[in-house]
Parts: sequence; C-alpha cells; structure tokens
Amino acid sequence: MLRSSFVNIYIYNNFLLHFLPSPGANHIHSTAMPGDLGVAAGPMNQAFCKLSAVGERLDLPRQSTVRKNAHLPQKERKDGPMFRFPIRIAGLFAMLTLAACGGSDGDPAPAPASAPAASVRIEPHDTGPRSTAESTTPAALPRSRLVRATTVRLDPLDEEPGLEKKSQAAAADQAIPWQIGVPRSLAATATAQGTRAQLRWQPAPGGMQRAAISFTSEGAWGVRPGLLVRSLPANTTLRFYAQAGTDVIQVSGDEVLRTVQRNLAAGDTSDAARTYWVPDFRGAETTVELELPARANLAELNLAIPTLSHFFVSPSRTDTASVAKALGDGASCTVDVTCNAQYLDESRSVALMTYVRNGASYLCTGTLLNDVDSSGIPYFLSANHCISTQAEADTLTTDWFHHASACNSRALNAGTQRVTGGALLLHNDAATDISFMRLNAQPPEGSVYAGSYAGVVPLSSNVAGVHHPRGDLQKLSIGTITAYNQCMPITSSSFYCIPSNAQSGKFFSIAWNQGITEPGSSGSGLFHTIDGSRYLVGQLYGGSSRCRPPSSNPFEEIDPPVSSSSGKDFYGRFDLPFHSALKNWLNPD
Repeated sequence: MLRSSFVNIYIYNNFLLHFLPSPGANHIHSTAMPGDLGVAAGPMNQAFCKLSAVGERLDLPRQSTVRKNAHLPQKERKDGPMFRFPIRIAGLFAMLTLAACGGSDGDPAPAPASAPAASVRIEPHDTGPRSTAESTTPAALPRSRLVRATTVRLDPLDEEPGLEKKSQAAAADQAIPWQIGVPRSLAATATAQGTRAQLRWQPAPGGMQRAAISFTSEGAWGVRPGLLVRSLPANTTLRFYAQAGTDVIQVSGDEVLRTVQRNLAAGDTSDAARTYWVPDFRGAETTVELELPARANLAELNLAIPTLSHFFVSPSRTDTASVAKALGDGASCTVDVTCNAQYLDESRSVALMTYVRNGASYLCTGTLLNDVDSSGIPYFLSANHCISTQAEADTLTTDWFHHASACNSRALNAGTQRVTGGALLLHNDAATDISFMRLNAQPPEGSVYAGSYAGVVPLSSNVAGVHHPRGDLQKLSIGTITAYNQCMPITSSSFYCIPSNAQSGKFFSIAWNQGITEPGSSGSGLFHTIDGSRYLVGQLYGGSSRCRPPSSNPFEEIDPPVSSSSGKDFYGRFDLPFHSALKNWLNPD
C-alpha cells in the first residue's frame, strides 16, 4: 500500500506512443505489453493517467516463478517488474481525473451471476474457537540460569530518532512494504573463527556441551541475529530466547540446513541464501545458544553472525500511552475489525507479517487460505512486492489474532499468538502482485482457513478488506469495486493504471465507504460475499486512499462522527493466478 507525494495527470491522445520506450509504436494495441498486460484500444485512445512520484524502489524479480514442488514442475513466466509508488491527489481536478481513470471507461462489466458455479468457489474452513483455558504447562526457567552466555553489545543508533521519523514519513508519503528495522554489523562474530572464539563451551547432560552468545542492540524494540551457516556438526541443536524471558524457540541443526538448502535450490547462491534469521523477542536482546555432542568436531561448526536486524519500532509499545498504538498508528478513519461482528471469522484468517530482506525488517499482511479438501495445509497469500524470494519467505513470522480486545479499546487482544519457522514460496507473480506460500508451521488453534472465489467479480460489487495498517491492531475497510484496471510500471519508482475490462484488467480499483488501507496493509485479502459466505478475491497492491478531514461546518451532521475516506486502492485479481497456477495446490484435478 502506497502513500503519495504528488500526482501528475496527463490526458491526451495516444500518450504512450511518445512516452514509454517500446520496440514498436503499435504496442498500444498489442497484448504483449510488460507482464502480458493487454490494453484496450478504446480507453487508451481516450485517456491516459500517469501517476508519478519520488518513491523507494522495491527490488523485485523481473519474472514470475513457480517453485519446484513434488507434484508440480518448475516453470517460468517472463513478467515485468512490479513497482510501488506514492500517490497524492493534489486538488479537486486531480481527484476527479483520477476517479475517471479508475472509472468504467472500459467495456461493460458482465452481468452478475445469481449463483456462481461451485467449481470456482472454495469454502472457508473454521478450525473451531480458540481455547480460553489457562495453560497447564509450567513456565520455563530463565535460560540465563542454565547457560552462561558471552555478550556482544552494540551502542544505540545515532540516527534512531531520525529512523522513526523516516518510517512515519514513509508511512504517510512513500512506499511499502513498511520498514521497521535496519541491519547492523557485528564485528566480533563477523567470521566463523570470530564466532567460535566467542563460544564458551559448558558440559550439559546426556554427553552434550552448550555455549551461548547474547546479542544486545541498545534501544532496539526487537533484535534478529542473522546466522550465516555453511556447515554444522551432526546432532546440533539451536535455541533462541531473551535472557530476561522464559520463551524458548528450539530448532535442530538439520532444520537450519534444510532452510539453507531451500534457498539454494531456488537459485540464490548469495550469502542471503545461507543466512538463517533468528526470531525477535520484542526487546533489545536476543540470545543464540548451541548444543553439540561433547565429542563433536568444532572445525565443522562453520557459522558466522555478521549482522543483526535492529527494530526501531515494535508492537510491544502498545502498553505506553505516550507512544503510538501498535506498530505505528492507524489513521483516524480506520475501523477496528472487532467493531463489526460480521467479519470476525475473516479476522481469524488474517495475520500480521514480519520478515527480513537484506538485513532490514518489514511488515505486510497475509491471509490463510483453504483448499478444496479442507486438508489443513497452511497455504498463505500475500503480495509479491512483500515476499518475492525463497530467502525472504524463510524469514517470515506471523502474528495471529492481533486485534483490539474490544471495539475501540486500543488494547491488544491477550490471545495474540506468534508463529515462526518461515514458509515455502510456491508461486509469485508480479503481473497480479501475488505471493503464494505454505507456512512451515501450523497456524494457531482457532484460525480460519479463508474461502476463495476464482470467478470474475462484477463491477459495483461490495467488498471488504481486513488488514494491519502500519502494523496496527487489525482493521476493516468496506467499499465497492469501481473498475477493472491495467497497472504497469513506468520507471523504477512509479507505475500507472488505466481502465480496462474484465477480460484484460488484472487489478480491481476499490473506492472505500468505510476505512482505508495504509503501509503495512499490503498483501491483505479482499473479500466478497456470495450466498452469505465471504470469499477472498484479491490482494492489496497500492493506491491513494486516505482519511478526509472532518467537516469544519458545525451545522453539518456526520454519522458516525469520524473522518471519511478518499482516494482509491488497487488489488490484484485472485482468479487469474488461481487458474494459471494456484489451482494446482488449492483445487488439483
């Protein structure tokens, strides 16, 4: 989801002939434009809307990919890069013209079917209510009592206040995914030799030995060390925790090596592919503990920790009234999902995503998807501009039930649960900005596997989005599909959208009646109601929605008395990648 800097709107005949580089002038009428995006000749000759701004480029692959799977061969599709860019409506004329761009200048929409074919619908699957019983598992002892850890400490970032201001500015005016962390170098453990020098081995039960390193980055709201792994001795176990906490995440050395192998198999041979990112524990300190057989050959421990990701904002800050709620602060016209009981099932299918790219940490939103057999396989949908590589997918952590405890309470639900372990990237495509994964760990009890609809959704259909704007407590937006659109890049920092039709348009244009989306909402699902059930029909790409300030007229009655929204957002259509690829997993023959 993108916020805007400014809008330049040009309307004149055959603009693309003079503006976009192309192999031939007749490409306006061709169906071989970037990403195989066909453009209707009529609307193109009538108007062209260019939305440009200074924005942050997202380094996305120039071709879509279907990952190798046991029953699905790898295949490639040459698509152009999909970029996100800021959009701001400057003045009434700009708003009206942008609305025209998102209007129905294309071919008429097909008549809505009263009962869409069941073959293009996958029903939602509710795993049942979450357990409210108190856990009977005794709390673990603080890990510091079991293993003495050496300490690697980084001073506070000099630019820490500036980073947060930059993040807030980006949330208002620039690109997303929304960055919440920056990479920091670790000189003491930058090499395998340096890391081994920091490890103080201590005997452990069962003929084992343990050593640990505690990493502190002063002022951080979360710390994720990156383990550069080349080899591990047999029977290695790794544990991650905070010295002051009791939560412990344990993984086997084999699991870490399998993660690295997945990245290498995807074609990435860089150090990023060999880096295993430790989850954060919502504080300035994270400990990495290793356990090996007492007679292990330490020369086989080829592990360095050259970088950590330092969070400069965090959801844990909700407990301080003087700090913005959640991870940022949703705009004034956003609506808590807990304020509308009709969408609580969809709420349980949506998760807040945190992941790492080149040492920097980011936020997006994703949705758990059901398959036709309700198999319980945790398929997970988000945006290509969020996660587009296997190395990024392996860093994924998801927070579930991350919503307000009650309508407008501004308090985090006590039942929020985190799932670590990353995901397997099954399919990603820039043409519709889709990223389709399978989580490596099951979602928590009480999750809902969302249904999906793979038919054409008519214009004027009512839709809703459930998402985490700027990492905030889960929000709900309700609106209408106003157009089918073609959205394509112009430069590395801008794209344009033009009205199209149901046959060629790969994106929906949405006008909100209630709520908006913001950075952090990217990748979130768009739901449409059919026969009383809601189905996912798209995922968020970007747009210009924002809160409109309340009227200053004291005699104007506003109900409810909150800011309304303006602008439009664009969602990639789900039906197109479903029929070309996702059906192989969700509805195989």
